Amino acid sequence: MNFFVRLILSSVAVLVVAYLLPGVEVNSFFTAFVLAIVLSFLNYTVKPILIVLTIPITVVTLGLFLLVINALVVLLADSLISGFYVDGFWWALVFSLLLSLTNSLLTDLSGKDQK
Repeated sequence: MNFFVRLILSSVAVLVVAYLLPGVEVNSFFTAFVLAIVLSFLNYTVKPILIVLTIPITVVTLGLFLLVINALVVLLADSLISGFYVDGFWWALVFSLLLSLTNSLLTDLSGKDQK
């Protein structure tokens, strides 16, 4: 049940961030829900592989290259999901930053991680 609540909160975060950014479009709540599922899947499968492959670049940039990896994951989700559109790399970068911030705020407000 906790995973389902996190998906709902991520869907709400996607809708909020897409509303704020003119370079990102989400057609419906269902599209946002599918995007939350796809992003969680990509973050658990593709992102660790990219991180391992780019360790030298990440070390040289003091970890800032991880932001590029996050933007690439968002662009990959853009290519996989119809109804979700990102205008380019920079919008994907801003979207990933704001989505992370919004997700963490909504998770803190929901109190689901407290024991």
